[in-house]
Amino acid sequence: MASSPPSWNRTQEPFAELISAEAIAARVAELGAQITRDYEGRSSTDIVVIGVLKGSVIFLADLVRHIAAPIFVDFIGISSYGDATVSSGVVQITQDLSRPIEGKHVIVVEDIVDTGHTVHYLLENLGTRRPATVALCSLLHKPERSERDIKIDYLGFTIPNKFVVGYGLDISQQYRNLPFIGYVQGAG
Repeated sequence: MASSPPSWNRTQEPFAELISAEAIAARVAELGAQITRDYEGRSSTDIVVIGVLKGSVIFLADLVRHIAAPIFVDFIGISSYGDATVSSGVVQITQDLSRPIEGKHVIVVEDIVDTGHTVHYLLENLGTRRPATVALCSLLHKPERSERDIKIDYLGFTIPNKFVVGYGLDISQQYRNLPFIGYVQGAG
């Protein structure tokens, strides 16, 4: 079933909504409350929330406002997609952390776990930096595409094997600003 693009969207690309903005907001609030409970009593120097650029930025911004604990926010850039709709399998760090994470409780915030190769590489890399703990929070997971066994400590939604855009996810750096998660019809 084809749907029309939202009236505010300047493109003629037809999107089908997969997860509404309202459902996302509710689930993000739940994840923030769960993280708050799990990290209760730790000081601000102990908890580092690391957003994986660029896809997690919108998710991270909403999530941290629901974490009622002192935290430090940092970012790491990592990519295996480039402008493609399928992972290349070649992982590249495009921006590193601004501060050491040794002895810290790290929460990695990712937009999507697809094959698992990129996040596996990232978690291995961060593990060499001797954090106290590392947890993974992912907005989305595509289990049909999994090629690595990845433990997701905090998961927003499990989705079918479709190329999704919106709420920070892109195709060729476009559509990150859609308030919902949808898929481009005809894209896998």
